[in-house]
Amino acid sequence: MKKIEAIIRKTKFEDVKEALLRADIEWFSYYDVRGEGKTRQARIYRGVMYDTSSIERMMLNIVVRDKNVEKTVAAIEQAAKTGEIGDGRIFILPVDDTIRIRTGERGDIALYNAEQEK
Repeated sequence: MKKIEAIIRKTKFEDVKEALLRADIEWFSYYDVRGEGKTRQARIYRGVMYDTSSIERMMLNIVVRDKNVEKTVAAIEQAAKTGEIGDGRIFILPVDDTIRIRTGERGDIALYNAEQEK
């Protein structure tokens, strides 16, 4: 099992969500994050200077079985890419174990409903 953490532009979130659903990735968590990029600039809006070095993004957390890693990463990459600086990052981390609290199931089986695959 792997945990995929993706940091993407807020404007691409709906596209990424739809791409994940098309790839049969039906459960993930997401939240607003702020980060620092290497690009430093200030913008002027209505005569007031704003520092835009702090960047607002969305972070997605997805735990998938090993066989679904590549299609998940591909879905995120294709939907989130604009070709410009600041498109984001994808991190892939190992997951030692998963436990479904309701049933006590452990491992891969805890990530999906086996009865749906019949």
